[in-house]
Amino acid sequence: MKKSRLFGGLTALTMASVLVLAACGGGSETGGSTASDGDGAPVETKNIKIAHYFAEDHPQNVALKEVFKPMVEENSGGTLTVEIYPNSQLGAEQEFYDGVRNGTIEMGIPGMIMQSSVEKLAVGEWPFLFEDYEHVKNVLNGPIGEELTADLEKIHGVKPLAWSANGFRMVSSDKPIESMEDFKGFRIRTPNIPNYIELWELMGTNVTPLAISEVFTGLEQGVIAGQENPIATLRASGWYEVQSDVLESYHMFSPNLYIINSNFWNGLTPEQQEVIQEASTEAAAYEFELIENSYEEDKAYLEEQGLTFTTPSDEFRQQMRDAAQPMYDSFFEQYDWAEDMVERIRAEAN
Repeated sequence: MKKSRLFGGLTALTMASVLVLAACGGGSETGGSTASDGDGAPVETKNIKIAHYFAEDHPQNVALKEVFKPMVEENSGGTLTVEIYPNSQLGAEQEFYDGVRNGTIEMGIPGMIMQSSVEKLAVGEWPFLFEDYEHVKNVLNGPIGEELTADLEKIHGVKPLAWSANGFRMVSSDKPIESMEDFKGFRIRTPNIPNYIELWELMGTNVTPLAISEVFTGLEQGVIAGQENPIATLRASGWYEVQSDVLESYHMFSPNLYIINSNFWNGLTPEQQEVIQEASTEAAAYEFELIENSYEEDKAYLEEQGLTFTTPSDEFRQQMRDAAQPMYDSFFEQYDWAEDMVERIRAEAN
């Protein structure tokens, strides 16, 4: 397995997730049971709840089950246990992120939902910025990636541990999309994040922000006609059952972050911290490989289900880039660091 670079931390507050987690048992310790550290000294066993919004068979959840959980439980000598909650079981993204901030959930794998108050994290989802997965890894697993997360713990009190991949986003729809004209009036779901909303308004669509847990119903009932996500999510979430087409737009890369509550982290022994950091790095690197390597398989599966894939022409792709340019003009005017950041990111392309 390839290794990705380690990252630091996160933690903060919201009462909504307290209610969500009340039914899940609350605290992070397992009733006073103990195990021993490497020197034979007793260490209280602690449980780690880790929440995310991906389906159970999505690469994010697979990496947690196959790499993170066994590594943590084995390498901690039984002093740490792991419970995985996929598919928004502990609430939608904002809810479980708030849960990690306030400590009712120990860990989570959100997207860039925190970007409204941690400005540089938004850069990871600026449109048409990354060329391919190698470009993404060069950036996120290097000094720029560290710079993007530098303010997260200070602002939200949660510690970033590792970057993982949601993937390159594409448009699924109930009709073929072959030109900018086809976007006019198209009812598309996006996350409730300003950059997403602005991008698709610039493309000419009618934007409806929805939580990911509401997308299938929205598509099924015709509230929305399409959505934009990596095709691994389209497959794992079953949305292909109510869609007919996919536009291979590659309009944006979406990263995720392994995060942990800072107070919980600071209450761990140095040995436990090392175990969690190493497991996060290994699991995230494995997930990157899974998501990158699954594209052709996912595409073939979706085609078998009757979906038609459209590769945009060079002209159409350039028109999409041109439509998004006002966002960059705004970024450069708003942030004195933005133009330099974009130049450095583009210079990392192979």
